[in-house]
Amino acid sequence: MKSLDLRIVDLARDLLVTAVMVAGPVLLVGLAVGLLVSLIQALTSVQEQTMALIPKMLAVMLVTLLLLAPALRALSEYTTRVLDQMVEFGLS
Repeated sequence: MKSLDLRIVDLARDLLVTAVMVAGPVLLVGLAVGLLVSLIQALTSVQEQTMALIPKMLAVMLVTLLLLAPALRALSEYTTRVLDQMVEFGLS
């Protein structure tokens, strides 16, 4: 049986892993599209602000919609683990 401290550390680690799994792909796509648009702007000397914002916003929205179901599944599994641990800790 794990001690209380180790279980809390495990929950905190699971929280960080879940957050990276949910937010990571969206942030990476935003970064990649931002770099691509910046490169195109530097090559063409077009410094239009909306040209940088719109493609990034659309890419992030598309990836968010595509990964919504797996992200919700990961978040619900984490929530279940936290609630199960609360019962074990005697907090509910």
